[in-house]
Amino acid sequence: QVQLVESGGGLVQAGGSLRLSCLASGITFSIVAIAWYRQAPGKQRELVARISSGGSTNYPDSVKGRFTISRDNAKNTVYLQMNNLKPEDTAVYHCNAADAALAAGWAWGQGTQVTVSS
Repeated sequence: QVQLVESGGGLVQAGGSLRLSCLASGITFSIVAIAWYRQAPGKQRELVARISSGGSTNYPDSVKGRFTISRDNAKNTVYLQMNNLKPEDTAVYHCNAADAALAAGWAWGQGTQVTVSS
């Protein structure tokens, strides 16, 4: 059974930084592409960063240049470094498989709340 535990969120002023962590268990972590997603109140969940098993990364334009995803396979952990945060980054952040079909079969963790004040 896959378990995902996110941490590192908090309240930060605009322009500040946070580093999120995602600890995964129950999977062969190193072979799976992982993504960070976020969901703001009243909005659909969106993917904000993706990292392949080989370390290739992808970002939407909304966070490109500000967010950096990385992984430590020895620790079964994926990180999201978020810099120059904006109020519109406020959301609950989750990690899950980058592949939608795979993510549908995993239980979503509780996520971690990121709140950016202006």
